Amino acid sequence: MKLLHLSDLHLGKRVYDFPMLEDQEYILKEILRIVGEEKPDGVLIAGDVYDKSVPAAEAVNLLDWFLRELAGRETAVFLISGNHDSSERLAFASALLRKSRVYISPAYHGDVEPIAMRDEFGEVNFYLLPFLKPGRVRGCFPEEKIDSYTDAVDCAVRHMEIDTARRNVLLTHQFVTGAERSGSEELSVGGSDNVDVSVFAPFDYVALGHIHGPQNLDGDRVRYCGTPLKYSISEAKHAKSVTVVELGKKGERTVRTIPLSPMRDMLDLKGTYDEVTAREFYQNFDQDAYIRITLTDENDIPDAMGKLRAIYPNLMTIGYDNARTRGGGERLPAEAVDRMSPLELFSAFYQQQNGSKLSEEQEKYLAGLVEEIWDAGGGGK
Repeated sequence: MKLLHLSDLHLGKRVYDFPMLEDQEYILKEILRIVGEEKPDGVLIAGDVYDKSVPAAEAVNLLDWFLRELAGRETAVFLISGNHDSSERLAFASALLRKSRVYISPAYHGDVEPIAMRDEFGEVNFYLLPFLKPGRVRGCFPEEKIDSYTDAVDCAVRHMEIDTARRNVLLTHQFVTGAERSGSEELSVGGSDNVDVSVFAPFDYVALGHIHGPQNLDGDRVRYCGTPLKYSISEAKHAKSVTVVELGKKGERTVRTIPLSPMRDMLDLKGTYDEVTAREFYQNFDQDAYIRITLTDENDIPDAMGKLRAIYPNLMTIGYDNARTRGGGERLPAEAVDRMSPLELFSAFYQQQNGSKLSEEQEKYLAGLVEEIWDAGGGGK
């Protein structure tokens, strides 16, 4: 059985206030071309379908078009909500869509019924588990001890009552311990949203969403496929792709990737103003790409953004790296800041402002406060 694994479409996203909808439509057409060539039995979409819990009409229309195109290619579609989605809104009309073999996870209420497909080796059961917070699972199973994200996902998996003699596939949207974040995933309190990979033991393949860089955990059995587009400058060096999974008989699996080429690339450039405006410099790059430029001039360049956009029309942002910007102490690289949790960012800010680290008591109080905000909905929908 051949499956195409996607995640984190983030339809309707804006990056530095640049709308990405045109780029998203382009890359979805690329994915449809791959579907036509590969003819998968199923397409797995592992959450963060939209960028906001209340998406713009244009984003909804784009998803509607994409799902209709997939259904017309006679492939099953399995789709779950991520932390950016509203599970209730995303599941609208899901009962009707099942008739077209488009299966959308409902909001989690404790029951996850498998969807079975067959091939020459027998049944494959697909389990759709949307993004979960511990509080959601505690509400469904008050008798269970659930103190962490690992506890929550473990509880949800145990109550699926999986037949491990059959082949089982899980779609879920969580941060699995050991995964490498980039700059555009939504961060919880440092490490508190980790899920241990051991909870996924019953599955033959786990199609993960949430992390934007493609990567494997536990061999290739548990995998993040990554985003189809670059959604942060910290992703500038990512090679975006779709993942193709082929399941043979129980215990047999092959995983490969097919590269994706965007309408516009995303680049991170650095140099003096004279260097980045020199023809021999910029002719080496796609000037229509989305770009961040870090200038190393010691003095600010008047109207640098306006002048540079004459050369780089999709210049997203500029910054400076010089003695002045480094004068307030050791400066963290932007890509490091991108990966820091709220707790880590506040700790770094506190140390810079006060010349000392947070005390153990202060850190514990702050962690509890941020976790309370996160669990109440301030850290993701």
